[in-house]
Amino acid sequence: MALIRRFLQVPEGSFFLLGPRGTGKTTWLRHVLPDALFVNLLRPEVHREMSARPERLRELVLGSPGRRDVVVDEVQRVPELLTVVHDLMEAGPARRFVLTGSSARKLRRGGIDLLAGRAVMRTLHPFMAGELPDFRLERSLEVGLVPLVVAGENPRDVLSAYASLYLDHEVQAEGLVRNVGHFARFLEAVSFSQASVLNISYVARDSQVSRRTVTGFLEVLEDLLLAFRVPVFTRRARRQTAVHPKFFLFDAGVYRSLRPRGPLDRPAEIEGAALEGLVAQHLRAWMAYAGGDFGLHYSRTRSGAEVDFVIYGPDGFWAIEVKNSGRVRPEHLRPLRAFREEYPECETFLLYRGSERLLTSGIRCIPVEEFLAQLVPTRGLTEGL
Repeated sequence: MALIRRFLQVPEGSFFLLGPRGTGKTTWLRHVLPDALFVNLLRPEVHREMSARPERLRELVLGSPGRRDVVVDEVQRVPELLTVVHDLMEAGPARRFVLTGSSARKLRRGGIDLLAGRAVMRTLHPFMAGELPDFRLERSLEVGLVPLVVAGENPRDVLSAYASLYLDHEVQAEGLVRNVGHFARFLEAVSFSQASVLNISYVARDSQVSRRTVTGFLEVLEDLLLAFRVPVFTRRARRQTAVHPKFFLFDAGVYRSLRPRGPLDRPAEIEGAALEGLVAQHLRAWMAYAGGDFGLHYSRTRSGAEVDFVIYGPDGFWAIEVKNSGRVRPEHLRPLRAFREEYPECETFLLYRGSERLLTSGIRCIPVEEFLAQLVPTRGLTEGL
């Protein structure tokens, strides 16, 4: 697979680069920083050596005085190295340290705060549609946009093994949960919550574990960057709003691979959740790469009127509804109209599976494939539509 240009820009100074396994952190860094000193902690011999003697990193760095950039790959595997990096930043000449990780939990426990103010945080997300020269919506809904999967000769096989990769290499090997079997059941159960308001009691019942255990499992998922929650938009709300967040797995393809399917499951329901998740992951990536102070929310009143996404920040205010439908129906527009009555400053959009751009009741209806393809961090959210 040819190297694909990513929208993420390299910061001038040191930075943490977080992202789930398979999102291409190492590949991207080797391309943008080809002369860097690389310390890959996924290599067993390197991991053993650095675990036994973290000060070995200082010797490697001082032994390469001509290299300004130093990359420590999967630094959460030996968190003690953060102390060495901190000392090198304090004492030596200006170097740019790049510390990658796929587990926010182990980095926090290992002392990520040591580098507060000295290393900014960046996240590498799955591919955005605008990064791919041959983006196809249907395929992205089936196998997702994780680079490891997209680049595979048989993406469906790679995707089916992805959950096992995490169970084996992250959850089990690192001892993040006590019972891997319970966690595997939880992964299946929580997949039913994709693009829905999260009900921990329901997930606990389906997983056959306690609420407290599910709460811990959810934290593990989020710490491994495999899932995220979208909170309710409550600014200046005149109506009573819901209090629980919506849940999303980080990639539509990973969701499809975890979601059990059988005779009682409606394909349209599964694909609708995958489509909303695909839009959510794009919005998160756009916000992360654009560098603005935006927040991603959703709106839901106690009566059940819901707008899928609300993006709010100093540079814009948008409400977006996503429909897995080839036609725009009047009932699709009602939540957006109600939201705009309460927030007339907001721009409203409906994304759907059709092919025509429409303007109905002041609401712009845009084919979702076109919207995703034009979403570029150097432009505004709707610039170019």
